[in-house]
Amino acid sequence: MRVAFVSLFTVEHGDTPARTRTRRIAHGLADRGHDVTWLCARWWGGGAETFEKAGITYRSLVVDPSPSAFAARLPVVIRRLGPDVVHAVNSPPTPALAATLAGRLRGPPVLVDWWRDHPADSRRRYGLLARDADAVATPSRTTKTRVREHGAAEPAVRVLPESINADLIANAAVDDRFDVVYSRRLDRHANAESFLLGLAELRGRDWNAAVIGDGPERDRVESMARNLRIDDRVTFLGDCPLAERVSIFKGTHVFAQTAAVEVFATGLLWALACGCVGLVEYQADSSAHELVEGRDRGRLVTSPEELADAIAAVGDLERRAVDPAFETSDHGAVLDRYLEAYRSLAPE
Repeated sequence: MRVAFVSLFTVEHGDTPARTRTRRIAHGLADRGHDVTWLCARWWGGGAETFEKAGITYRSLVVDPSPSAFAARLPVVIRRLGPDVVHAVNSPPTPALAATLAGRLRGPPVLVDWWRDHPADSRRRYGLLARDADAVATPSRTTKTRVREHGAAEPAVRVLPESINADLIANAAVDDRFDVVYSRRLDRHANAESFLLGLAELRGRDWNAAVIGDGPERDRVESMARNLRIDDRVTFLGDCPLAERVSIFKGTHVFAQTAAVEVFATGLLWALACGCVGLVEYQADSSAHELVEGRDRGRLVTSPEELADAIAAVGDLERRAVDPAFETSDHGAVLDRYLEAYRSLAPE
């Protein structure tokens, strides 16, 4: 299958969860022998229009990443390229709208992968994009609801979640130093305060906890642990390579998810697949609750006090280093679902 990715920015312009997701899908397709072209702003040196990397042909439409200039050239490039399907990202919306215009002019069908709305972009443009796309993929039901609010038809929107590497989990060592773990970038949405306040409620119990992640809020979070007098039992590990995080998850009993904003709780997914019991503090702008609803090894809470009670309550659940229920979340399994979506739009 010939797939054209439309994303003005790539990971080489700066890493974001949405760009990482797009790259993973593109690499997965290329590894399976599909013809993959990524239409983007130039990120490589020299004057070459194309650049080959990891089986993907990157084609620059602009040097400076201007959404409007990129969009103006896109329909003609797509028509000349002649892919079977276009995979466009939703933000910024202008290039993706240009891709749907090419589709209406007897071009290929367009699947829009929708991560989140960017506040700087027009809500009207997002509405047009939601209605014009042939199909929309979202990482969570929460995002699906927002896309439907933009006007997308229910049958056109499907949930294609983030994924994990089941082989990495199966082969990783077990690091059992901790009883409870929190893992996320420590930014203004991290809400690690709820995690620490919950732990502080359990001072009379025996536990060791870890905070994985770095960011602008780290100093403040560490200061809070000292003020709560639990810093002797909370280890701040900073950023850890994925393999190290997986080893910690495999040896830890409880993963606490308290972030205020989470398009998809990827860290929680990895932890659940590593056998952790998932405790999620419900937040209106987070989809994390979707991963534990209806699960025996998951709980929803609404406050630090409830989090503390839940940590104590799940103590009798068996420790696991892997949960086979999440094999369907493997990279390959989720990639199969993308291919199914493509083929429903453009049968080979």
